[in-house]
Amino acid sequence: MGEFVTLSVDRGIGVVRLDRPPANAISHQVGRELGEVFREAGDRDEVGAILVWGGPKIFAAGADVKEMAGFGPGEIRPVVSALGDALELLEGLPKVSVAAIHGYALGGGLELALACDLRLAASDAKVGQPEIKIGVIPGAGGTQRLARLAPGVARDLVLTGRMLDAEEAHRVGVVDRVLPVDELYEGAVREAEGFANGPREALAAAKAALRAAFEMPGSAGLAEERAAFVELFATEDQKEGMRAFLEKRDPRFGGSA
Repeated sequence: MGEFVTLSVDRGIGVVRLDRPPANAISHQVGRELGEVFREAGDRDEVGAILVWGGPKIFAAGADVKEMAGFGPGEIRPVVSALGDALELLEGLPKVSVAAIHGYALGGGLELALACDLRLAASDAKVGQPEIKIGVIPGAGGTQRLARLAPGVARDLVLTGRMLDAEEAHRVGVVDRVLPVDELYEGAVREAEGFANGPREALAAAKAALRAAFEMPGSAGLAEERAAFVELFATEDQKEGMRAFLEKRDPRFGGSA
């Protein structure tokens, strides 16, 4: 278990907690620990969904500028690669991930949230990519993932460095839901628990098909979706889901083939 990033499992949810007071700044060590924890969460069968949380006050206020201010290209490359690789790992896991955003999610903090499948924000949250204000740009996927969500908004945030409050972030599609501050964590747990108890193979296939829409547009992406749909008819969850529908009851998914 890392010094600043931990994994705990409850009700099938792998809770990834970033805890580096006072601002959860993302250093080289934090990037490495995120990668280690995401790998562990992916490997553990009892983890059906992932919840990423920075605690009740702040998600992550960005990179550790003090650590990197004097770096040159050779020194910064492994730092940004550690975070970037961790976020690619998270995004590619066959498990749904939910970010619970209290307070600030800026720079690398927003990049971490963007690598999750869903983003829930407290009403006091603020998000942004302010890197331009210190003479750089997002380096761990911020430009790419923001552009997938909303190209115009990505240009605005990356070029100006301005922040969005929770309501504006929701309106433009950067976050999926806004909850009262004191309800955010439990709301995110309920969301993640639904995925943990859901049809895991179908959810994994849905993630892969959605990613194919960006990486293999057109006929290749359509073929990927169709192949995944067909293969799900060999799973117990498909049988149970359709039986439950016909019997007018809630399904009892087990996530096994």
